[in-house]
Formats: sequence, structure tokens, C-alpha cells
Amino acid sequence: MPHTEIAAYNLPPSVRLGEAPTLAATAIVRDSRFGRYTQVGEHSRLEDSLVDDYSYICNHCDLMSVQLGKFVNIASMVRINPGFHPMERPTLHHFTYRCQQYGLAPEDDADFFHWRRLQRVTIGHDAWIGQNAVIMPGLSIGNGAVVGSGSVVTKDVPAYAIVGGVAAKLIRYRFPKSIAEAIESTAWWDWSHEMLAERMAEFRDLRSFLAKYAP
Repeated sequence: MPHTEIAAYNLPPSVRLGEAPTLAATAIVRDSRFGRYTQVGEHSRLEDSLVDDYSYICNHCDLMSVQLGKFVNIASMVRINPGFHPMERPTLHHFTYRCQQYGLAPEDDADFFHWRRLQRVTIGHDAWIGQNAVIMPGLSIGNGAVVGSGSVVTKDVPAYAIVGGVAAKLIRYRFPKSIAEAIESTAWWDWSHEMLAERMAEFRDLRSFLAKYAP
């Protein structure tokens, strides 16, 4: 029986990123700021956050009070800074701080939500957060770090570390310390768009990159 070859079926339209952020129609964004060439995918929610230049957030993500550096890679279904319940109160239920919703008080507990916003998560330049990962409140992820898919991060992650598991633990570092420091010294994430284009070939080969641009 002959087979039918399908080259493409129901593919989404290609996106050309630019100076203004590209936000999917189904994304929910509140009180957030964006750099150049940034993107937020379908059904993602972003609140009280900064997405710096070239960083992207894939589909079905939820970020609250997060500061993303430049060139950050957020895979699908990632949760950063999830809500948590005040365990020191008589009840765990959120009627004590979302009381307006239940008709129990004229206003919600503003102090609680202010405290939550202070528990910001900071993610460094060029970090990669794998699919289904969860990063708990108040943590810092270093430049060039990798968080494995399905991980639950409960501690700060050093620069260029690869972590994974529940709770996430160090697996290894991407590079020896000397190479990581050499990459850091280039601060390539601050290069202009034109410089990135001119130096694309070196970005595809670490030795060429360091030989040409590391001090």
C-alpha cells in the first residue's frame, strides 16, 4: 500500500523576533518588563517579572516575581516561584489572604502578597531551565547553569552547574573552572545584535570562540 508523505501539517506560523516582545495571544502578562528579541509562548502566565534581551519562555509556563537575565532558555511547563501557604497560621487555606474572594473581608491581605513579591527568583544569563522543572521562591540560578527536566530546585544553583532530580542536586559542571571563567570574561551577552551576527561562526565552536574573544 502506498504511503502518503506529508511535509508539514498544521505548523504554527514562523515568528520573526524584534525590538518589541512577542507575546502569544493566550499568554497572560501582568506588571512585567521585556527586553529586545524576547518571546512568551502559548498559555504561559507571567507576573511581576523581568525578561531581559533574547530570553524566551515556552508554552504553559508560570512565572511569578522572576528576574531573567539575557539569553535565558525556559522550556515548556516550567513553574518558577510557585505560590505557597503560610504554615504558621491556624489554617493553610488561602481564605486568610484571598479573603475578598470569599466575602470574608473588604480587601485581601496586602502584607502577605507584598512579602511574596519579595521572594524573587533570579536567573542568570544563558541559563537553561528544562521542561517541567520547578524552582522554589527566593533562589538564584547562575549564568550558564542547566536545570534538568522534572527537577525541583530548592537551593541556589552555581554558574555553569548542571543540576537535576527531586530535590535537585549537582550532577556536574559544564566546563572546567578555567574555561567557565574565560567564557564569563567575554560577557558576550552584552554584545550588540550586530556583533552577535558577525561572530556567529565562533559561537558554534568553543575553542575558536575563546581563542578569539577571551582576554
